[in-house]
Amino acid sequence: MRKEKLIVGWREWVALPELGIASIKAKVDTGARTSALHAWRIERHRKKGALWARLYVHPLQRNSRMTNIVDAAVIDERTVSDSGGHRERRIVIESLLNIGDASWPIELTVTNRDPMRFRLLLGRTAMHGRLAVDPARSYTLGKPTRKSASIHRGRK
Repeated sequence: MRKEKLIVGWREWVALPELGIASIKAKVDTGARTSALHAWRIERHRKKGALWARLYVHPLQRNSRMTNIVDAAVIDERTVSDSGGHRERRIVIESLLNIGDASWPIELTVTNRDPMRFRLLLGRTAMHGRLAVDPARSYTLGKPTRKSASIHRGRK
């Protein structure tokens, strides 16, 4: 039996709990294959021989005071083309995505998205079989409360 897809708008508030991000505004982008997370600083390091990355993330747009600093295992490195056709080599990490009452693991490329309006781009690979997008709607699953928006594992 096939589960019904969750209907979302073109932008939604989501969480990445394994990265300590309780709320981040995501652009739901069916034109993008991969998902991308903003990190203004990325430091690669080794942990027990495996490649890891320390990510410095400003999860809230126009708020550089709140910074989440997280370590994530690097599962791959890929060359990704952005919407302007520029190619960039990016690390890939995995994290649980919480959206509405649903959650599942997704892959995220990591890049500096400072000039972009959204700190997270949710690509079609992460949505496949789970989400349907209504481009006329926004925040169909609600907005975070002030309390939930302030609960982040990183430093402030």
